[in-house]
Amino acid sequence: IHSSSKFQSYKNGLGNKTLERCPQGKDLESVAPLLHTMEETPNAIPTTIKGTIPSWINGSFLRNGPGKFEFGEDRYTHWFDGMALMHRFHICEGNVTYSSRFLRSDSFVQNSERNRIVVSEFGTLAMPDPCKNIFARFFSRFQIPKTTDNASVNFVKYKGDYYVSTETNYMRRIDPQSLETKEKVDWSQFIAVNSATAHPHYDREGASYNMGNSYGKGFFYNIIRVPPPKEKEAKEDTVDLSGAEVICSIRASEPRKPSYYHSFVMSENYIVFIEQPIKLDLMRFMLYRILGKSFHQVMSWEPQYETIFHLVNRHTGKESEVRYRAAPMFTLHQINAFENDGFLVMDMCCGDDGAVIADFTLENLRKGPGKELDEFYNALCRNLPRRYVLPLSVDQHTPLDQNLVTLHYCAATATMTGPGEVYLTHEELHNDELLQYGGLEFPQINYAHYNGRNYRYFYSCGFGHVFADSLLKMDVHTKELKVWRHPGLFPSEPVFVAAPNATEEDDGVVMSVIITPREEKSTFLLVLDAKTFTELGRAEVPVNIPYGTHGVFNEMG
Repeated sequence: IHSSSKFQSYKNGLGNKTLERCPQGKDLESVAPLLHTMEETPNAIPTTIKGTIPSWINGSFLRNGPGKFEFGEDRYTHWFDGMALMHRFHICEGNVTYSSRFLRSDSFVQNSERNRIVVSEFGTLAMPDPCKNIFARFFSRFQIPKTTDNASVNFVKYKGDYYVSTETNYMRRIDPQSLETKEKVDWSQFIAVNSATAHPHYDREGASYNMGNSYGKGFFYNIIRVPPPKEKEAKEDTVDLSGAEVICSIRASEPRKPSYYHSFVMSENYIVFIEQPIKLDLMRFMLYRILGKSFHQVMSWEPQYETIFHLVNRHTGKESEVRYRAAPMFTLHQINAFENDGFLVMDMCCGDDGAVIADFTLENLRKGPGKELDEFYNALCRNLPRRYVLPLSVDQHTPLDQNLVTLHYCAATATMTGPGEVYLTHEELHNDELLQYGGLEFPQINYAHYNGRNYRYFYSCGFGHVFADSLLKMDVHTKELKVWRHPGLFPSEPVFVAAPNATEEDDGVVMSVIITPREEKSTFLLVLDAKTFTELGRAEVPVNIPYGTHGVFNEMG
């Protein structure tokens, strides 16, 4: 991603206001050992328990992320490009076993067979076959490149089945016990989209919602609904996305420069799509193969565009005619959203410089300790939690130029600036203490019981380094933090698991996989008491695990 030169100064303006408030990294240790190709562990091995793993936890903590960064002499450029390595910590009666497997995607298999990179990824363009003659290599640049099925971002669930997902039109069904790779699934065979996010939402009836792009007579962002499984039908061991439908198609505000998005907002009655100023240049996209450019180079941060919030009723699929706008920002992950007294409250992790995604090249992340690594970290945008509030009852009688938000606990504003136009300003959902931990990302909540509802707590990673170096619990009522942080230890995205018969929102545990560059094979699964945020126990496993992306807890009956 590059910044439009006309607006390059924006990086040094708004984007740096947050940086100036955060402590500077100094003498940061290298995290390069966390970014090397690792071996898989297909057969489950025991772990060593320190402390106590609560006996009521019964299920598997599943994690995904890049785990192989080269084939033969070919090397991947970007962290996102590494081949998917799936992990499973199985927990039963206080004991834990560990296993892992590479996803046997078409990309993985074809690259392995030819011992070179033959399928392009987000930041790495596959080069023409060196065995072809010069003319064949030249004309191969004009062929449409294969779309990767390297689903390294997340585990997702549709109709009771687990899949691993990335951001193309392909997913892979997975056996959550053995981590066996099953069928390749093409979204476009079920509905008219050519991509889907790796962050679906789930309602309490068991339906799944997602978003994907389509283009034909314009560019559209589509809201997808996959119905819940039919309870009385016997479950067949095969892909079932029957009944999937597009419930709303949102036309891109800039059809030649649609927005990139990683996730979306869902409350009990609404879905909000955030059209942000990370733009995809479609003309450049058409030419990128000929020009020898990878996908991330067709994305640009263009803060001359505002942020637009598209409000859709998720029951009817009707998009609001009100245009909600805000200052340029970017967001990758939502925290939660809920409706209260005629308002939709949305909490999300936000930054002021969307060019940051392109910065996560392996060259940057593998820098050795010293000045270069410090400078790289200190130039990165810090993401912080923000709250936006949308007034739901806006019509011709709504007064102009006054704050419409009447919720006593919200400092966010919404002002009607013209017919059908509402301008939003956010509330910072933190105090200055959070800045000491470098901002936060990878937010998680008590999803099963509080997603789409008024809530109090979320859990996340603090970023005092290029990778997360702390775990945080935020009280959104008081903005107070609880922190787990130890030098040299790098935690994964935390996942909350509710205790049986829980009576309060934070009755349960928080799990995270902890890795370190300081010592070989010193990984452990950490289990914290979610209420006190103190350690209950850990399960040490003698393997190396690379830094990963997202995970879920698969509860067993």
